[in-house]
Amino acid sequence: MRPKNKILTLASLKKTIARERSKGKKIAFTNGCFDILHYGHVSYLQTAKKKGRVLVIGLNSDASVKKIKGPQRPIIPERERAGVLAALECVDYVTIFKEETPLNVIKALKPDVLIKG
Repeated sequence: MRPKNKILTLASLKKTIARERSKGKKIAFTNGCFDILHYGHVSYLQTAKKKGRVLVIGLNSDASVKKIKGPQRPIIPERERAGVLAALECVDYVTIFKEETPLNVIKALKPDVLIKG
């Protein structure tokens, strides 16, 4: 799948996850800002993928990162951060959320496994 096709709105992702579940796939979820992606992030995501058949990333929006990390952040815009994550083989889907926490995304998707580094 092309990276841009892995970046979905929450509404689209809910439908996609329902299809994946109907095939018996276990859904793993993690989240973060991933502002300056480094090897530690990649290793963490590869390990997270092993916890489920489908790995979903909840990505903090630019506004959310700014609230959490301060006015100079993010360094990398949300669309670029999402694209880099989606380009990773271990990542199946990415959704961007505006809140400071991913609670609404978690409630909407109801992942089988919640992974936090």
